[in-house]
Amino acid sequence: MKEEKVDEKGLSAKKSENFSEWYVQVLTKSGFIDYTDVSGCFVFLPSSYAIWQKITEVVDKEFKREGIEDVYFPLLIPERLLAKEKEHFAGFIPEVAWVTHTGETKAEERLAIRPTSETIMYKSYSKWIRSWRDLPLRFNQWNNVLRWEFKHPTPFIRSREFLWNEGHSVFATWEEAKAERDVVIGIYKMVLKDYLALPGIVGRKSDKEKFAGAVESYSIEHVMPDGWALQGPDFHLDGQNFSKAFDIKFLDKDGRHEYAWQNTYAITTRELGVMVAVHGDDKGLVIPPRIAHMQVVIVPIYRKEGVEEVNKYARNVYETLRNDYRAKFDDREGYSPGFKFNEWELKGVPIRIEIGPRDVENKKAVIVRRDNGEKKEVSVADIPRSVEETLTKMHEELYRKAEAMLKSFMHLVEDYDALKKTLKEKGGIASAPWCGDGDCENKIKEETGAKITNIPIDQGKIDSKCIYCGKKAKERANFARSY
Repeated sequence: MKEEKVDEKGLSAKKSENFSEWYVQVLTKSGFIDYTDVSGCFVFLPSSYAIWQKITEVVDKEFKREGIEDVYFPLLIPERLLAKEKEHFAGFIPEVAWVTHTGETKAEERLAIRPTSETIMYKSYSKWIRSWRDLPLRFNQWNNVLRWEFKHPTPFIRSREFLWNEGHSVFATWEEAKAERDVVIGIYKMVLKDYLALPGIVGRKSDKEKFAGAVESYSIEHVMPDGWALQGPDFHLDGQNFSKAFDIKFLDKDGRHEYAWQNTYAITTRELGVMVAVHGDDKGLVIPPRIAHMQVVIVPIYRKEGVEEVNKYARNVYETLRNDYRAKFDDREGYSPGFKFNEWELKGVPIRIEIGPRDVENKKAVIVRRDNGEKKEVSVADIPRSVEETLTKMHEELYRKAEAMLKSFMHLVEDYDALKKTLKEKGGIASAPWCGDGDCENKIKEETGAKITNIPIDQGKIDSKCIYCGKKAKERANFARSY
């Protein structure tokens, strides 16, 4: 059989030269996703969907450990419910897709395709919560949402349909609600670090950037390789805004009726895009080992002779690994070893094990790391231990490399000229003193294109002047151009 041409599948764009084109190519040519006929909506192929499933598995386990339970609410939301909380409704109007007809019949009321579920969930919460004994109520749902505002969607980064968790907790006191913030943010940070090998910057959103309807919003922010920021998981202290709009009241221990205190929080499939962008290289995807759909691929190498012996030896290696690792034995005919090497590199499989006639003779194999190409010859008996060590080391080094990249994009500036110069020449996030006034925030964004991504928590005393107006600074804020 004639061998396929590798360059038909390989990347033509360089990550450092044309990040946007590289990003699209690496997603599609690796078989991570495929486009559909609906703009902004794409297919999660097995390798990408498996990563999302792992994220949901880990997060859900931690949620349940904390007493957060899973539910599911309808996809469609009546317009009258969406309009109940005015600030929330106004924030989502540009993004809502509406169902207006059933067949040829016009609907009596427009139904929104879920952009987020606060309004339909809280109608039920108002029925279920009557007493302090009904609290806390901590529900979460894993679902899809649709938001149609932007003109140029990008897979994972700005998708019109995406997958996420929606956490919706209700408490009897403000103190209990606030205490949940560190718990949930801590779970998200753990998943990012321990599974996706991604660092992030935790902070509070400015009033301008907070979630529509929230009292306070918090986020974990990423920086992409092109120097632009991207918001990751978030947490919102909603106070009593929704409970007053939806009449979520309870009888407290003293017999008084009180409005409940609420939180919302989410992690989305956007993290897959950040993972691809941060770890990938000019050969393709680089998938962190603990989250990878496939962790090890075994590729036999043979000429005309010794096919059966090499295949038997390689299959035995596969059998020793398959129960402990997500492994594959690639014995496809008609493809050269070189073609297979390039294909699995493109797909980002963390470890490749090469086995040829000499390895069979010497009872050895060659282990190749995807991220740095490092090769190591090991004895057949030592393969399982070496695979474990290699996967662990690869994850740790991917995280260190990502952390170093993030730090290289973090800048301290003390005046407006330095902010503008930094954003123009270096990109990334510039930490600058800010008075807290929304007018200064708006002017900075108008003049530089940079917004406040978030504001570090617990900064202590600030002895500086606002970079824009010169008044006493209230805090240091992180400014960046953002997706």
